[in-house]
Formats: sequence, C-alpha cells, structure tokens
Amino acid sequence: MNLLVITRHEDLVERLRMAFEGAGHLVMHAADPLEALARDAWGQAQVLLADSGGEPMDGYRLCRLLRGESRVLFQNLPIFLILDHAQTEEDLRALGEAGGDGFIAAGSSIQLLLNHLGPVLAGSASHQEGRAVPILALGLRAGLAQQARDLLSHFGMEIHSPPLRNAQEAQRALKAPVLLLGLSAGGVPQALATLARLRDQGLLPYTILLGQVKDETAQRKLLLAGISDWVPLPLAGPRLLHACKRAIEWMHARRIQTEYESAIHDLRERRSMLEIETAALRNEVLMDPLTELLNRRAFDQNLEHAMRQWERHRRSFVLVLGDVDHFKLINDRFGHPVGDEVLRQLAARIRLSLRKSDLAFRIGGEEFAVLLTETSVKAGAEVAEKLRRRIDEEPLVLASGQPIFPTMSFGVGGPGAITLPTLVAQVDKALYQAKHLGRNRVVVANQGEYSPRKPAN
Repeated sequence: MNLLVITRHEDLVERLRMAFEGAGHLVMHAADPLEALARDAWGQAQVLLADSGGEPMDGYRLCRLLRGESRVLFQNLPIFLILDHAQTEEDLRALGEAGGDGFIAAGSSIQLLLNHLGPVLAGSASHQEGRAVPILALGLRAGLAQQARDLLSHFGMEIHSPPLRNAQEAQRALKAPVLLLGLSAGGVPQALATLARLRDQGLLPYTILLGQVKDETAQRKLLLAGISDWVPLPLAGPRLLHACKRAIEWMHARRIQTEYESAIHDLRERRSMLEIETAALRNEVLMDPLTELLNRRAFDQNLEHAMRQWERHRRSFVLVLGDVDHFKLINDRFGHPVGDEVLRQLAARIRLSLRKSDLAFRIGGEEFAVLLTETSVKAGAEVAEKLRRRIDEEPLVLASGQPIFPTMSFGVGGPGAITLPTLVAQVDKALYQAKHLGRNRVVVANQGEYSPRKPAN
C-alpha cells in the first residue's frame, strides 16, 4: 500500500520508510498541500498523513477538502494529522469537524508508528469507512430510478429521488455533486424550470440528462440551462456509470482548482503585505526619525552608487556637506527641544529647495548632506548658495513665536579623477574652510570660496 506524507518533518518521513518500506509499502513525501494539489499526489495513496498546521493550508482544511462533495474518490482513504505538540481537546474537536481519522505525533518512534498505522495498512476493519456519494435524481420514472439505484449502489453512490417540488430543499441537505434529470414529468419545459430554480438558488450540480430530445432548439436550451452530459434511453449501465464517475471527478477537479486558486490568492496577498511591510521597514531603517530625511546608512549606500555610476558611465554628481553654525549655542541657550525643532525646520527648507531627483540626508547631529544627480560642480555650488541664502535670510519661528536666526556653512565637490574616500575628505575639508573663514558661506573643494556674495564677518 502507498502512504502519502505531507509534512515538513523529514525525520518522520525517514522513520515511516524504515517502518514500512521493508514490508513492501511505498512512502511518498510532499512538502506541503499545494505541492500535493499540483501533483494530485493522493491519486494512488491508500493512507494520507498531513501536518495539522501550516500555511497557506493546514491539515484540517486539507482534510475538509478531501472529505468534501466528491466522497467517492476518498471514501476509504484514512487521513491522519501530524501533531508537533501534545494533543488537546481543541485538536480533537477540529479533527472531528474535518472528518479526520486520528493523530500521529511528529516524534513517534518506529514501534509507535508500526502499532498505530500497521493495522490500517493491513486493511484493519477498525478503519471508519466513508459514506456513499449522494446522487440527486429528479423527473425519473420509478423503474428508471430503481435501475439507476441498483447499478450505482455497487459503486459507492446512493440515489435520492425527492418530488420535484422539494428539489431545492433536498439539494440543500444532500449537497449532491451529481443530478440525474429525467423528462418523464412535464418533458423539456419542466426540466428547464427545474434547472432554473436550482441555478437561481446556487444549488445546481453537474447535471446528466437521461432521455431522448430530438429537437435541436430544445437541446440548445437544455445545454444553456446547465446540462453537462447526456445519457440516452434505454439506459446502458456502463454508460451511466461512466457519466457519473466523470461528473464526480469533474466536480472534484473544480473544487481542487478553486482551493488551489484560493491558496494562490492568499499567497499573493501575503506577499503584497510582506512587500509593504518590507518597504515600511526599509524606510524606517534608512530614515532619520527627527528630520524625516534619509540617514547616514542611506547616505553611504547612495554615495557609493553615485560613484559607481560615475566610474562606469560618467554620470556626474555633486556632493554637498552642510553644518549648522554655532548649533551648540542654540542648544545651550534654548534647550535641546528647541534645537530639535531648528533641525526639523532646516531639514524642511533643504528638502523643499531641491529637485525630486536630488537626495537630502542628516548624517550627524547638526550635519547634513545633499547628493545632486546629473549636476556640474558649478551648478552644485549655486544650489548650495541658494540653500545658504534661504536659511540666512528667513528666520525660523518656533511654536512659542520666538524667532531664531541660524546659519549654515557648506562644502561642495565632484568626483573628478579621485576615489570616493578622497572626495569625501576634500568636501569635508572645504566645509572646514567655510567654518574657518567665518561661517555662513560656501566653499568649493580645491577652488576656494564660492563668491556671488561675500557675507560680512
């Protein structure tokens, strides 16, 4: 006999193989239910073991699927769920609702596996058999209904023949996967009316018409109304059995497809949520929480990328380093909360003064950096001067109404024929020169002070 084991516990699979493959049984393994669904792996299995937990489909959900409307395919399939924890009352309740046969502990020894599964594989009578598949029969003469009942009962199917007026109530209770529809009561019009009522209530299963319809217009109407197959009279037993088995397999395949698509949809939604969470986490990791500018880590990454683009494709960029002048005096005089507010407002002015393609960073306490893409050093110096002037000429007004007049000094430089560490060192040196010359000014690396305006000392 064949055991299909759907589990992440590979050591359990090895113990099962040691216990049963020596006796001629085959242990097949699938990592998860989706893999088993895709392979239709249980088609040749006589016993199924599946993890009770798992994503996106746990063992209980899988068991309910297999115990669903297409019971004929699985009526004698023992299903055991694998537990990686001690069994609870909640586990037993869920097992009963799902139609499972029992539990297997993930850590079971070979002897325990032999004791638990050996009788099942030997065909023990203790295994609970599945119920017959219900087949709904409407509009069949008594003799025809009995003929179909006698034939199908030998193959695990049970005919139910309620009056036509009770068709909807019967189907709600039975959930039959197959409808055998006859023409003995009312002919084609009555058959169309019955199909319409079931379809309107969402109760129409795979429908097989039993009878003769010669008129092509009537045939077309029946097909459009939901007839899926046609068995002519007089009734041939093999033809009816084949049609019913095909109907059940088709309904089962549709259930499998629906469940598979649902699982794929769940996975896509989960992936979208993970992407959103990843983006949010990435923003959190790369964002300075005080100023909402990019932080030092983001600065290092983007500066390295800009340098690679320069080295490979000669895509120019400009690095601007800025530092708030006498920021310690602001903190000492007004307190750190006011210092934080000054940094926030300065960051907002820097951000609003740049193009969308440019990037602004807070790289230290009162230190800022700007990366200007596709920009010459001369244009970069002009941008730095615009930033300096905008900060110098417009005082910051605190929530208390107190005006503060901060200034900033800037160093500017471009890559040229130097390495990245050398570029950073040169721009940092230019910033230091701006401080040494009296602050509130722009100095270009290796060129001196940028001079559209000479600030007074």
